[in-house]
Amino acid sequence: MGRALAGAASGVRPAAIAALGALMAATFCVSTTENLPAGLLPEISAGLGVSLSAAGQLVTGYAVVVAVLSVPLTYATRRVPRRPLLLGLMALFVAASLASAAAPTFGLLLASRAVTALVHAVFWAVVTVTATGLFPVAVRGRVVAMVFGATSLATVLGVPAGSWIGQQAGWRVAFLVLGGIGLAALLTVVLCLPSTDGAQASAAEDRAPDRARYVVLVLTIVLVMTGLGAAFTYTVPFLLEVSGFSTEAISPLLLVRGAAGVAVLFLAGRLADRHPRPATVAPVALLALSLLGLYGWGAEPVVAAVLTASSGMALFAMITTLTSELLAVAPGDLFVASAVGNAAFNAGTAVGAAAGGMVLSASGIRAVMLMGGALTAAALAVLMVDQLVRATPRAPRPPVGGPSAGADVEPVTERS
Repeated sequence: MGRALAGAASGVRPAAIAALGALMAATFCVSTTENLPAGLLPEISAGLGVSLSAAGQLVTGYAVVVAVLSVPLTYATRRVPRRPLLLGLMALFVAASLASAAAPTFGLLLASRAVTALVHAVFWAVVTVTATGLFPVAVRGRVVAMVFGATSLATVLGVPAGSWIGQQAGWRVAFLVLGGIGLAALLTVVLCLPSTDGAQASAAEDRAPDRARYVVLVLTIVLVMTGLGAAFTYTVPFLLEVSGFSTEAISPLLLVRGAAGVAVLFLAGRLADRHPRPATVAPVALLALSLLGLYGWGAEPVVAAVLTASSGMALFAMITTLTSELLAVAPGDLFVASAVGNAAFNAGTAVGAAAGGMVLSASGIRAVMLMGGALTAAALAVLMVDQLVRATPRAPRPPVGGPSAGADVEPVTERS
C-alpha cells in the first residue's frame, strides 16, 4: 500500500500511510457490522428468544437510520473539527459493538444497533474526505480505491468470517471481535492522524467545484444503484432458476464476483487519477453490458458465470471512480456533499430492491435483470450526454454594445 502511494507522489509520510491503514480497518469494521446480523439471524433468534422476522429488523432498522439521517447528521456536525469527530465516532462504534456483544435482551441489542447506525450515517461522509486529505491530489483515486477496498473485503471476507465465528463461538463473540478491531484502529488513528486543518487543506486542494457536474454524478448514482439494487438483490434466484446452477454453486459464484471486484480496485483508482471523466463512464458501461447480457444470455451457465464476475468488477470500479470524481467537483461543504453522495448510493439500493420485488411478482425473474440493465444504461446515457455537451465548443457571447465593445474571450478549459 505505502509503496504504491509513495511511488505515485512525493511527500507521502509514513504516519499518513499508517493513518490510512487505520481508517481502512475502521471502514472494514463499520461495513462488516452493517450486514453481520444477516448471517447470524438463527443464532440471535435462538439466543434472545425472538422470531427470525423480528431479528431481521436488526438489518432493516439499521439501513433506515443510515438512509434517513446521513445528510442531516453530517450537516449538523459540519462545524465540528474532523479529527475529534472521527475519533468520537470510532470510540462510539467500539462502545456500541461491546454493548451489542453484552446485550441481555433484544430491545437493548436493537438500541445498540441504532447507535452503530448513527455512527455509520456520519462516518462515510467523514472517512473518505479525511483519507484523501492525507495525500497529494495526484493519488486521490487510489486512496478512494483503498478505502472502498476495505468495504469490499468486508463483503467478501468480513461478513462470512463473522458469521463463521458466530456459529462456532456464539454471536456475541462476533460482535466482540469487531469491537476489538475497531479499538485497535482507534488507537492507531489517535497516534497517526494529523491535525484537521492540514487534512482539510489538502482535501480542498485542486478542487474544481462544478455544481452541474455534481448533479449529473448524483443522478447517475441514483439510477445505476437503483438498477443494481434490483439486479443484485435477486441474483441468487436468477442463477438458480434461469442459469440452472445448483445451490452448492451459488456461494463460489458470489465469492468470485466479490474477488473480481477487489482485484480491479487499484486499477480503477489509477484511472480515476489519470483520466477522471472517462473512468466514470467505463465501469457503468461494463455494468450495463453485464446486466443486459445476463437478461439475454443468462440461460447459458458459462456466460452467466462470466457476466456475474464482470458485474462485480464493474460495481467496485464504479463506486471508486464516481466517488473520486464526486469529491473533485463537489460544490460547497465537502463533507455535506460527500454525505449526499452516500445517501444517493443507499437510497438507490433501497429503491431498487423494492422495485425489483414488484417487477419479480409482475413479470418474473428475467424482467428484474432487464430492469437493472435498462436503468444502468440510462445512467450511462446521462454520463455520455454530459460528456458530449462539455466537449462541444460554445461560441462566446458578444459583449453588451456589440462585438467591438469588449476584449477577446478566453476559451474555458474542462477537466479531462
